[in-house]
Amino acid sequence: MNLFQNILTHLSSIAYLLLGVNLLLLVYAKHILQWAYRHSAKISDFKRKVMIFRALNLLILVVHGYYLFYRSKDSQALGIKIIAVLATIYLAYLCMQLMHALLLRHYGKPQTIEGKERQTPTHQTRLLDIFSSLFIAMIALIGIIHFLGFNSLLEAGGVLGFIGVFLALTSSIWAPDIFHGIIILNSDMLSEGDVIEFKDESASRIIGIVYRTKIFHTVILDQLNNHRIMIRNSRLRDFTIHNLSKFASAKGLREKITFKIGYDCNIAQVEKMFQEAYIKAGQDSDLAVENQYKMVLAIDDTGDHAVEWALYFYTKEARDVIATRQKMIRLVYSASIAHNISLSTPFTHVQQAYTDVGKDTDGKGVCKVEGL
Repeated sequence: MNLFQNILTHLSSIAYLLLGVNLLLLVYAKHILQWAYRHSAKISDFKRKVMIFRALNLLILVVHGYYLFYRSKDSQALGIKIIAVLATIYLAYLCMQLMHALLLRHYGKPQTIEGKERQTPTHQTRLLDIFSSLFIAMIALIGIIHFLGFNSLLEAGGVLGFIGVFLALTSSIWAPDIFHGIIILNSDMLSEGDVIEFKDESASRIIGIVYRTKIFHTVILDQLNNHRIMIRNSRLRDFTIHNLSKFASAKGLREKITFKIGYDCNIAQVEKMFQEAYIKAGQDSDLAVENQYKMVLAIDDTGDHAVEWALYFYTKEARDVIATRQKMIRLVYSASIAHNISLSTPFTHVQQAYTDVGKDTDGKGVCKVEGL
């Protein structure tokens, strides 16, 4: 206890200032970041950011305490160096986070994703964020090199050269994803909040909402299985992506549902069935169908066993596209029961062959129908 009091009485004003500032930053780290990030509660890694700031403050306090208890010349020099390095890292990280928050606040694009409003990054914010982070990192690196005692140009150049070689050797790992992420934002091929459809390596069809486009990967909310998918930015650009949120016309997204109906059904009866289902869809307030536009009914194919009918309709709620498809299929199925039309593909149908049996009085060929 006497030793502790003796140390406190011999502390300089700079030491008191250092301890006081770090204690304040340690206690109010969460409040500082909440001020920087307007919607901190909606940031998934907000707690991790607060923990990093507090951990750096705690390291500075521990190193400074070690220096106070062991006041030898060697420990003094080593303690000052470590404190300087930790303080530089802390300030650099703090400046990067504050710069990122300010850029996102002023140049970000407001979006509502999963019922939450937040500022989403754009091409401008991503580029400014990368350049500002590189600038701050270079200043911090030069300061750390100076604090560690590499004062000569040769020594400093050797350290910078080693870091440059390391970054060059690993550039094939991190650089493509950064550049592809910038291209995705710049080309506006997809934005946060857009509903996209694509096939992954297993040829599985995925419909999801673009939740966040980060530096190295993009997070997609799978609408069917209700989980998050993380895809590298460079890998995402290799897929053929259908952006369902970017309509080709003011009518909205044109959806298509196909049904296979047997040849024994009358065309007028089939059209009446689909028309009845479409009228019921317009009467359902929970079904996001643009019923002010007429449905389009077409025959896509005439196969060996059934006729393939295609029902086209419009919707502007891309986020509910899976539920809309399922409800439309249900309505068509209900109408098929009412009209006694089977939607099951028959295994066979009556095939008929035509055989040439001669010529009539006009000299034209005559065919006879024979059941097989």
